[in-house]
Amino acid sequence: MRKQYHFWSGEGGLDAWDVGRLIGLAADLPVEEVALDDLPEIDSEYWFDERERPTVRKVIEHFRLVGDVDPSHPVILGPGNRVMDGMHRVARALLDGRTTIIAKRFQELPEPDYRGCRPDELPY
Repeated sequence: MRKQYHFWSGEGGLDAWDVGRLIGLAADLPVEEVALDDLPEIDSEYWFDERERPTVRKVIEHFRLVGDVDPSHPVILGPGNRVMDGMHRVARALLDGRTTIIAKRFQELPEPDYRGCRPDELPY
């Protein structure tokens, strides 16, 4: 698996969670089925923001990642059904016409690995 981080705006900039660590923390959480329509981020610019524009090349890169996912792995959700790992699996489920996805859910947000960081400063 490629090194990945989940980012969320924090008080001093971006907070980042190492996805590998999130997967370990979620290992013993129960698996549940979640309605895709209950994931607010499916109608967001999830992969893009003011720093990264959705160029055709970048969109195609995400198409490839969506095509390569293993849907047997549950996505990881945070409070409020926030997708912390697995948005490409969510996109694949939507593309396949499914209405639900399997997930593991944190009831409380784990502490981030980095606070007030920039993505290009992190080890990959």
